[in-house]
Amino acid sequence: MFQKYINPIFLYFNSKQWATILLFFFIWGVSTLGYWKKYEWNPSSMVNFGYEFALQNQTETPEKAILFKGEKGDLGAGYDGQIFYYFSRPLSELNLNWPKGFDESYRAPRIGYPLLIAIFGFFGKTAAIFGMYFWNIVLTLVSYFYLRKLLKEDTKPYAILYLISPFALGSYYVLVSDTVMVSILIIAYYYYVKENYIPFILLSSLAILTKEPALFLLFPLGLAAVFRKEWKRILVVGSVLIIPICWHLYLAYRFPNWRPGRLTDFILPLEGLISYMESIWASLSAGNNWKDLARLFSRFPLVVLFFLGLFLPFTGQLKKGWEFRISFLFIMFMIGTAGYYHFWSVYENVSRMFTLSIPVLLLLVNEDKSVRKKEYILLTLFILVLFLAKVLLISKQLGYQIGFVGF
Repeated sequence: MFQKYINPIFLYFNSKQWATILLFFFIWGVSTLGYWKKYEWNPSSMVNFGYEFALQNQTETPEKAILFKGEKGDLGAGYDGQIFYYFSRPLSELNLNWPKGFDESYRAPRIGYPLLIAIFGFFGKTAAIFGMYFWNIVLTLVSYFYLRKLLKEDTKPYAILYLISPFALGSYYVLVSDTVMVSILIIAYYYYVKENYIPFILLSSLAILTKEPALFLLFPLGLAAVFRKEWKRILVVGSVLIIPICWHLYLAYRFPNWRPGRLTDFILPLEGLISYMESIWASLSAGNNWKDLARLFSRFPLVVLFFLGLFLPFTGQLKKGWEFRISFLFIMFMIGTAGYYHFWSVYENVSRMFTLSIPVLLLLVNEDKSVRKKEYILLTLFILVLFLAKVLLISKQLGYQIGFVGF
């Protein structure tokens, strides 16, 4: 099936780059408009402002923003996109005052994305929201072309997977930082390969400050440099930690209760997967309606993909591209140790954890064509179809209001 039906499609899009870009804009455009349609075509809806947080940061909230009233138990909490927006506002005003209501212990280290948003935020709150869309879309496109330059001719047809990844799309869909981090990291890696180390250090530092899983690629690169005794590259890769460490030292001074090990609180080996499977059994026993079951089962292909991902790095010629195999396993470790409450209970939370796996897979295939990739690629494409179906047919409209008037 793969050779007969899928490969010709990849080859066609590889030969028609204009069609590839059109497909990207079509998929992302349909997803965007499908979301806006539920909320009066208001672009602020994808930021997911929660009423409770907006109320605490009222002066920095756009006047006509969509404010989510919340569901039972979440008190209008919204979603993570608002955190990056609110974090960017003081940066646009050239200060480091932390927005009210948010836990700084694991949010504050991720200043990279807010810094980028803040560039647009100089022109106002609406411009900051535009910046969130801009960086997700533009960096994805730019990094796609950088990635193609890294790939050999027989691997380039698969590069379209990076552009239409359901995981990158899922991150963009809620305007969070995963897609931005991966895009910056791919551009940084290009400069590493080309031995242009200043851009590599700066961009890698920005990627780490955008989201810590950037280290899942950078650390194996450092290991590879050590084993090959490339002393200059060892120093270069080590240098990417200088800026993040300085930022963490500032945070330790700024927030006395802040601790760098806060993220380890979320490491719960297999708890998320086990609890998710238990929730499926409980839902089937309760006889829930088909839409509730569809929402619940939307995460099940990710379970299958996780186990495929555990198997994949051990296929092919293990000595080839071993740094990318390690990187891929780090990503699977992150997913396998993600807890249920914070990650596996919500599709968006767990799906975007796979975002980095797509470019790492492509870089691995670039080194070793014998890697067993077909199953992972086919399931990823299937998840893309399911995601679009979820966006257009299943996702329900949440309670909301425009601005604070009427609360």
